[in-house]
Amino acid sequence: MIDEQQSARDASYVLVTPVRNEEFFVGRTIQSVVNQTIRPLEWVIVSDGSTDNTDTIVKEATNDYSWIRLIQLPERKNPSFAAVVENTTLGIDQISVNDYRYLGLLDSDLEFQSDYFKKLIEEFDDDPKLGLAGGVAIDVGLPRDVFPRNRKDVPGALQFFRKSCFQSIGSLIAVPEGGWDCLTCAVARKNGFTTKLVTSLVVDHLKPRNVSKGGKLRRIWQMGIRDYALGYHPLFEFVKCLGKYRISPPLLGAFLWWLGYCQAALQRRRRRVPDEIIKFTRNEQLIRLRRALGISK
Repeated sequence: MIDEQQSARDASYVLVTPVRNEEFFVGRTIQSVVNQTIRPLEWVIVSDGSTDNTDTIVKEATNDYSWIRLIQLPERKNPSFAAVVENTTLGIDQISVNDYRYLGLLDSDLEFQSDYFKKLIEEFDDDPKLGLAGGVAIDVGLPRDVFPRNRKDVPGALQFFRKSCFQSIGSLIAVPEGGWDCLTCAVARKNGFTTKLVTSLVVDHLKPRNVSKGGKLRRIWQMGIRDYALGYHPLFEFVKCLGKYRISPPLLGAFLWWLGYCQAALQRRRRRVPDEIIKFTRNEQLIRLRRALGISK
């Protein structure tokens, strides 16, 4: 009996989800969590002024499962990437339980296997230094066997933290251009934790990423602006864009990505990322470049 209680504590986790107008997908995400072999102790869902049936769907779930809580905020006139961080932080602050080992940040448009969190926790059991991990989110319509080259950065849609790692980070950094999740991974590594993209756990992202920010070409261009805002090294960014020559539309997509970065640089767009984090990130990027070129191991 004691062993069972200890095992339950070792696998205990809480979830926080920011949501806005996701009536077509949030129910499927809720079902994925409800179906988990190990359920969370608490799940705080923060609705950012949803005007569709999102809140109704979540409320129905709270009636059936007492560990799901809904926080409703007034409608926001100008949604932004920063709002996601603000709402996530609010949800974290509202967690009422204390005796948990892991904190998961979860988007509201995901679908995943019933043992997803069980297998994720096993990754932490195998590596005491692992502070942040998560599966691979594959956008609808894309191949399920093509993974990012960088196996250390975990998308914000499904970041899962060891509690001590998140506490060492202190707080999420709100970046209007997006990319707060990349910063979180960098800060975790800077603090001595390892981060891991678990490619054996594939999660369905039920709609194209950042679709609310405009058409496909505009979203690609925005990614370049995001990379500048995060402080990415110019040489790393250039090589990165060269490697994206096959993204649709071929060549044009890579050019637009680089154009967004250069435009932000020429405008000297304000960065909100602390200098020490930019320095750490750039150092990691240059190490990756040297390894790719065979200059160092």
